[in-house]
Amino acid sequence: MAGWDDILKELGDTPSPSDLVRRKYIKQLSQYTKRNTIAYYSAFITKNGGNIDINDSDMTGFMNALKGMDCSKGLDLILHTPGGSPAAAEAIVQYLRSKFGKDIRVIVPQAAMSAGTMIACASKEIIMGKHSSLGPIDPQFSGIPAYNIKQEFEEAKIDLSKHPENAQYWSIKLSQYPAAFMKTAIDAIELSSLLARDWLGSCMFNKDDEDDRKIIENIVHNLNEHDSSKNHGRHFNIKFCHDIGLKVTPMEDDDKLQDRILSVHHAYMLTMSGTDVCKIIENQNGKAVINHLRS
Repeated sequence: MAGWDDILKELGDTPSPSDLVRRKYIKQLSQYTKRNTIAYYSAFITKNGGNIDINDSDMTGFMNALKGMDCSKGLDLILHTPGGSPAAAEAIVQYLRSKFGKDIRVIVPQAAMSAGTMIACASKEIIMGKHSSLGPIDPQFSGIPAYNIKQEFEEAKIDLSKHPENAQYWSIKLSQYPAAFMKTAIDAIELSSLLARDWLGSCMFNKDDEDDRKIIENIVHNLNEHDSSKNHGRHFNIKFCHDIGLKVTPMEDDDKLQDRILSVHHAYMLTMSGTDVCKIIENQNGKAVINHLRS
């Protein structure tokens, strides 16, 4: 069976100079670690709109990247993403775990936010630099935190119990949300915690160990809350991630590994800043699905 990029080659699609440079560096990284490598890169820093978030269409890229791969060598997943759908993240994690079991590391050269942070929590280890960031996993609806929506409904309930005359004000204010939207927001908050808790307890930690369960709860509490973080775009550095209990390894501990990771990162960032590419899912053998803004 022909894969996505195999069919593109039949259609006459040829690698560009930026393709060749990226593939050289990701191959060098894979040769150094002796592990499979998949890069998942989004142009969210340089572009707006387009297919930049984690969504169900990403499954095509992962299926293509895994075609013919020796999964016994484990996987290093390089993530650079603003996040996206928790449900799509769940499907990706389930698929990767069906192929690699628990032998998955996540590398964060710069930022893996929101649902990207959730995917990182599904790994056995997260490799970060001093410049790397994870982010809150509290869900969003069109840029509005679910926690804000929940709080607004709760404020309305409290205020109306004391001041029924404010009913018209709250009716107008809450009419911006569809019917039963508070339940949707609460469900989304609970799903993010549920997935993160399950993934942490089934790989990075042992959910049957009492001490590990305490660490897991602390991690989930700190990642999926809004009172302290305030902003869904908050950046959590390696020290914060280590302090809340995540198993993070400093990229700087291995100079050669750091050099190879950052070479890969720069190659992908230059591809996306200099072209109309908005997302790349690519393995060390050059098998790639590349999305363009025009597509």
